[in-house]
Amino acid sequence: MSEGEAFLEPGPASERQALNLGSLLTTRGLSGDAALRVLDIAESFFDVSRRAVRKVPALRGKTLLNVFFEASTRTRTSFELAGKRLSMDVVNLSGSSSSSTKGETLLDTIRTLEAMRPDVVVIRHAASGAAAYIAERSGVTVINGGDGTHQHPTQALLDAFTIRKHKQHFAGLRVAICGDILHSRVARSNAILLKTLGADVHVAAPLTLLPPEVETLGVTMHKRIEPAIEGADVVMMLRIQRERLSGTFLPTLREFSRTFGLNAARLKLAKPDAIVMHPGPMNRGVEIAPDVADGAQSVILDQVEAGVAVRMAVLWLLSQERRN
Repeated sequence: MSEGEAFLEPGPASERQALNLGSLLTTRGLSGDAALRVLDIAESFFDVSRRAVRKVPALRGKTLLNVFFEASTRTRTSFELAGKRLSMDVVNLSGSSSSSTKGETLLDTIRTLEAMRPDVVVIRHAASGAAAYIAERSGVTVINGGDGTHQHPTQALLDAFTIRKHKQHFAGLRVAICGDILHSRVARSNAILLKTLGADVHVAAPLTLLPPEVETLGVTMHKRIEPAIEGADVVMMLRIQRERLSGTFLPTLREFSRTFGLNAARLKLAKPDAIVMHPGPMNRGVEIAPDVADGAQSVILDQVEAGVAVRMAVLWLLSQERRN
């Protein structure tokens, strides 16, 4: 990693909250009212994607840069569609096509792009704190599209949108988040946001995949999946992140699937009307059985659809804040 890119886990100073300070970096500190405002505006954009003409002129003339230093299908495509459906000019830049491959630092890359006068930059980076690092050192509006094992705020917001679509409320809902908690920015973002919105959040993982700070998130921790999903309204499975794992975390994927995978038998421990979620991409047959992923209780594709509407709402709100 180039000089200036060895980021630390963001501390309180870099946990700046968006929708009032110009960037969306994390769900930590995001108020329930602010989150619900995003969801309400996303509702107004939701049907745009189902029209014959899938475009509104809300942000015509604005420019969105998607700067992705990590591979992504859902998040990058979702932001691209969100920008285009708001009539923005959208430019995609991947790490392999940027000057970072020639030794340029992340900050220099962003400053170069900033000189081109974009209105919003979405950044995904393997280093925790990368989005906050850029937001604090540039004048651009930054949306964190996922930074290391730290945060993925728009994923949490689209998950909340999906939950509200199916359950109508958050207060008292039992949400079980299961799988690779240690490496999951999705787990952290969701645990924080759903607790803020009033849900009862439980997390389950093998001891080697539970982060030391998990108890500070205000969740109930389980070392087995069964007690976590018992009586759950929402079961959210997480991808086993093979690229971040070594043999010290898990004996084998088969063993993980046997002890922690969500199958039809385990799903019966949840409420009969429980919904099953997954941020994708899925390891079918590892953390989730194919018949569960494709079953009647699965809302995984609903999450994908919700992502476009929620990201449209975030882009619109941040553009209004910047204008004001």
